[in-house]
Amino acid sequence: MTDNDAQDAPTDEKPRVEVLAPAPDDDDAEDITSLVGQPAKVMRIGTMIKQLLDEVRSAPLDDAARARLAEIHERSLHELEEGLSPELVAELHRITLPFVEDQAPSDAELRIAQAQLVGWLEGLFHGIQTALVAQQVAAQGQLAGMRRQLPAGPAHPGAPVQVPRADGTPDPSTGQYL
Repeated sequence: MTDNDAQDAPTDEKPRVEVLAPAPDDDDAEDITSLVGQPAKVMRIGTMIKQLLDEVRSAPLDDAARARLAEIHERSLHELEEGLSPELVAELHRITLPFVEDQAPSDAELRIAQAQLVGWLEGLFHGIQTALVAQQVAAQGQLAGMRRQLPAGPAHPGAPVQVPRADGTPDPSTGQYL
C-alpha cells in the first residue's frame, strides 16, 4: 500500500482482505495444465512404453519383433504429440531420433530409444508434480496470510458469540431461544 492509498486503508469497522495472485516465476511461468492437454493419455502411453522396455530387456528379439517394436515406438510418439503442448512436442522431436526406414533397428537401438522416451516422460511427470506442490505451498501461504488479516472472531466455528449489554458489560445469557 502506498501513501496515496490512505483512503483505501482498512479501518477497524471494515477489515479488508486483499487476494494477491502468485508472482510469476521464470521457471514455472506456464500454466501446468496447458503443458499436458490429455494427462490420462500421456500416463497410459508412458506406462505402456515402460512395460515394453522391461519386456525387451529380458528377451532376445528377431527381425519381426524389432520391426514391430519400432512401429509401436513411432506410433506412441505420434499419440503422445496429441496430448502435449506444442512446446513439449518440439522438445520431444529434438531429443528423439527416427529409426532408419528400410531396416529393423537393432535390439540396442530399440532399448536406447525406449529408455530415452521413458526417461523423458518420467522427467515430465516429476516436473508436473513439482509444479503442483509449489502451487499448493504458495496457495497455503496465501491462505495463511489471509487468515492472519481476518478480524478476531469466535475461537472456533459454531462457538457462541457474546453480545455486550447496552452498558458494555458481557451478557451472561446463553442466547436466544426459538
